[in-house]
Amino acid sequence: MTRIPQARDTTRTSAPCVGVFDSGVGGLTVLAALHRRLPHARLLYAADSAYAPYGERDAAYVLQRCRLLTRFLLRQGAQLVVVACNTATAMAMPELRSEWPQLPFVGIEPAIKPALALRAAGDGPVGVLATPGTLGSDRFRTLLARHAGDAAVLLQPCPGLAEAVETRGPHDPATLALLERFCAPLREARCTRVVLGCTHYPLLLDGIRAAFGDAVPTLLDPADAVAAQASRLAGELPQTHGTPTLCVWSNGEPARLQRIAAALGLPVGAVLALPTLEAAPAPLGAPAGSHGPAMSHHDA
Repeated sequence: MTRIPQARDTTRTSAPCVGVFDSGVGGLTVLAALHRRLPHARLLYAADSAYAPYGERDAAYVLQRCRLLTRFLLRQGAQLVVVACNTATAMAMPELRSEWPQLPFVGIEPAIKPALALRAAGDGPVGVLATPGTLGSDRFRTLLARHAGDAAVLLQPCPGLAEAVETRGPHDPATLALLERFCAPLREARCTRVVLGCTHYPLLLDGIRAAFGDAVPTLLDPADAVAAQASRLAGELPQTHGTPTLCVWSNGEPARLQRIAAALGLPVGAVLALPTLEAAPAPLGAPAGSHGPAMSHHDA
């Protein structure tokens, strides 16, 4: 737990408690935007790295993890929950809202609408980098049908990319080679705007720019829009008082999370072990029979 330094004040400040979860370190990009907009808040972050990637799992698996993480954050005092994962938002949000009808949720989805709204004459196609789970979801198909019209949109699934960021890091040569392979079709199609449809992908900005060379497109990341929506909803919560803090839990590698958090300007101190939540399916790639450590209703 890190106490966020504040100006000396003799009065206690309002400190809404906002819970955030993701399949791993990608949601730190959203947490950083939240920290900028809500410096007075208690921010709780749960990284479910041991069960990543969500984007290559079925909906039942993702929903189970989302329920467990929501319950965990509520036990820590969360008054609002931000689902900082595109796949989790796409696959689980209706069920989460149904199970907790009084709890405000904020989800994240690919920034298709602003990408298409910015189109101008002579622009190339809009590209979308996202997980197979996000691109294959009913929620994404509905989003695309609502906003695409006759616009050229090139969808690029990126299997294994979020997992590479989790296990190897965003600057590892193998991660960057995988990224280059997925960016190549968008580069060849001369996309002028590219939507980053996974919260892990903003951690790869340098690699994405390198992959596009001299023709770097406008890159759209919805993290700040999500933070703005969460900030608005936080202002409607029952007033509580306390000291602003930033608490982070993970069932993955703490050192990598801390390095990424530091690069994003997040004052993360010790990373707490995400406790076992309850029985869950084995992590992806685990031997049969093994179980790894499991240690609103408004969208932006």
